[in-house]
Order: sequence, then C-alpha cells, then structure tokens
Amino acid sequence: MEQDRRQQLEELLKQVRSSGVPVPAHIGIIMDGNGRWAKQRGYSRIRGHQTGARNVKTIVRFADKQLGVRYISLYAFSIENWARPSFEVSALMRLIRTYIVHERNELHAENVQFRLVGRREGLAPEILEEARRSTELMAKNTGLTLNLCINYGGRAEIVDAVRRIAAAGMPPEKIDERTIANQLYAPDVPDPDLIIRTSGEMRLSNFLLWQSAYSELYITDILWPDFDELELLKAVTAYQCRERRFGKTGEQLVKKGPA
Repeated sequence: MEQDRRQQLEELLKQVRSSGVPVPAHIGIIMDGNGRWAKQRGYSRIRGHQTGARNVKTIVRFADKQLGVRYISLYAFSIENWARPSFEVSALMRLIRTYIVHERNELHAENVQFRLVGRREGLAPEILEEARRSTELMAKNTGLTLNLCINYGGRAEIVDAVRRIAAAGMPPEKIDERTIANQLYAPDVPDPDLIIRTSGEMRLSNFLLWQSAYSELYITDILWPDFDELELLKAVTAYQCRERRFGKTGEQLVKKGPA
C-alpha cells in the first residue's frame, strides 16, 4: 500500500512539473475536519486539532521544497471560532502558541517567512509576542511565505480596511479597488490562485473574501489530518487543468493570454 502511494506520488509530481502550466504561486487552505477526524476514531476534538497542527509542517514543506509555491495562507482560527466551547478555544490558543514557538527555528532554517494575519485585538499578548518574534526572525528570508490566519474574518478585514481609509480622510471619489487592497492585512501578498477546502464543505466560510474573487476553488472530502502530499498534488493537478479567463473569452486567451 505504501509503495503504491509512493509511486502515485512520484507520478503526479512528475506530471505537475512537466505540464507546462505554472503551479499556483499562492495557495489558501481552509483546514477543516479536525473534529470529525477525531470523532471517527473515538478521540477528543483537541487531539484532532493537535494532529491537524502536525500536518501543517508536512504540507508547508512539500509545497515549498517540491512544488515551489511562494505563499501559503492557512485558516487556523476564524473570528467566528470564538463561539466554540471555551475549553476548545483555550486549547486552540495554546496549540497556536505552541506551534509558533516550536516551529520557529525550523521554519527559519528552511528560509521561510512568517506572518500572522488577522485582527490583533482579542488575541493573548503571549501569542502576539511570539508571532512578532517569528516575523522579525524570518523577515529577510527569501523562501515561501507562511501566512497564519488567526482571529481572521474576510468581512472584518474589509471593514478594517474601510475604517483606515475613512480615518485618513480620503475623498470618496478617490477610492478604488487598489485603495482598499492596499489597506488589507497583507497588501503585499498576491491574491490566492488556488483555495483548497478539506472535509467537503462547499463554502468559503469568510476566508479571503476580497482576495478570492478569481481564485480557483478545490473541495475535497478528505479531512485535514488526512490531507497529505498526494492530496495536495491532486489539488494542484486539478488547478493546472482549469482555464483561468479573468473575464475574457477562451479565444482571447489563446491570442493574448490572461490579464
């Protein structure tokens, strides 16, 4: 079984590299299904989250070293997640802090940049401090950028951007899409080419709403703790088979290529 999986992995990787279509530069992932994965096995939801956190390392390393992905944005904790039971929220916050601390040196050694994306208000000072230390340590790295989306909501991000524009006193007629984009949490990060959602749910759940206007969506029934390198390759392969028209016709793309 493992030999068959390894062979399939090698074949798909070769296909992705030789397709002639670039891999997505920026992948966003809605990491869903930790709780269901745990329930199916008779474990606590917390154990599911722990297993899911360990899977982050596998996916980030493979995307970076084997595929050459430039950005990964991981939906780790949404604004809406505060409504979960308090014991689960506390456990998730501890897990997030532990991840940031324990992975810091290894991510740095692998030339990864790190940033926390989301509202700072409401997050514990120790999480903010550890995130700041990681961001500063890896600021000059030139490899993949890992955006950890914590206390994040797409609508909240747009609201915060509009508030900053209003506070700056910009005349309404001067405001355009670029004005808003420049006030988002990570304005220097390009829009995601591909958004992956695990666990089979058919929605964005308030993730990167502004940035995902022309993202390709890939939904899989695989739960996040089981989403491995092979599943990531399947998603990238599906992406490479899409025709991204950006409002143009197929005929225009043949003549000029996408805008």
